[in-house]
Amino acid sequence: MPATTPPATPRPATPADAAACALVHHTAWVETYSDLLPASFWETATLEARTQRWTRWLDAGTPVTVAEAGGRVVGFAIAGPARADGRHEPVRAHELYALYVLAAHHGTGAGQALLDAVLPPGTPAQLWVAEANPRARAFYARNGFAPDGATAVDDHVGGLAEVRLVR
Repeated sequence: MPATTPPATPRPATPADAAACALVHHTAWVETYSDLLPASFWETATLEARTQRWTRWLDAGTPVTVAEAGGRVVGFAIAGPARADGRHEPVRAHELYALYVLAAHHGTGAGQALLDAVLPPGTPAQLWVAEANPRARAFYARNGFAPDGATAVDDHVGGLAEVRLVR
């Protein structure tokens, strides 16, 4: 871990975390997907839109775990019951819906702490990941996830090609 990066601690999110979660979500998407999504996607995928969405989610009690380091939110994870995704029925009882960490905190253990908090090691689960996201795919492979052959193109996010991983 870089000497200047404090360790991250997972904790349940509260409604007061909405703006911080939105900032992490938006920033992580820009850092990760700028080269994979068309410019038109970013016209509506704004920080303001994400902040409104996060406010609704957290006010409604959506269970989210955040990673906090140095007094600020640097990542988040959301997991729950597995869902059907378009043409694909779930193959596990649990699903990781989202896990994002700011690039400045990659390699610090924040992502691992979040994954372990929402899906304890060994828990059978599924998730969808961008096919062209080698960093995330390697992280999930280290945690026992492997492609099961299911693929999808998410038209809601600029035609992003995704693969399902299971453990």
